[in-house]
Amino acid sequence: MDKAEKKNNWQVLFRLVRNKYISASLIFVVWVGLFDENNLIERFKLIRQLRRLENDKEYYLKQIEKDAARLKELQTNNENLEKFAREQYLMHRKNEEVFVIVRE
Repeated sequence: MDKAEKKNNWQVLFRLVRNKYISASLIFVVWVGLFDENNLIERFKLIRQLRRLENDKEYYLKQIEKDAARLKELQTNNENLEKFAREQYLMHRKNEEVFVIVRE
């Protein structure tokens, strides 16, 4: 590229920038992209947060299904309820001792 071509390229660019419609459009794009309240950076952050929240939602829905199945099992079977109470809350009957073994 020689000097004449470079000068010609700059002249074309300068003519485009002098055009008030193109200048206004360029300023608008820069303003919305960088300085506006809903700029591109904030938009990408919100999109990332939305994906994370959707993943959390899926996880919690699966947990709700597991817990609902476990609750149904505990409500329908007294043996399972007793086993759950003994394991989770260390409940015991009268005249019975409970020993907790902690494995490290």
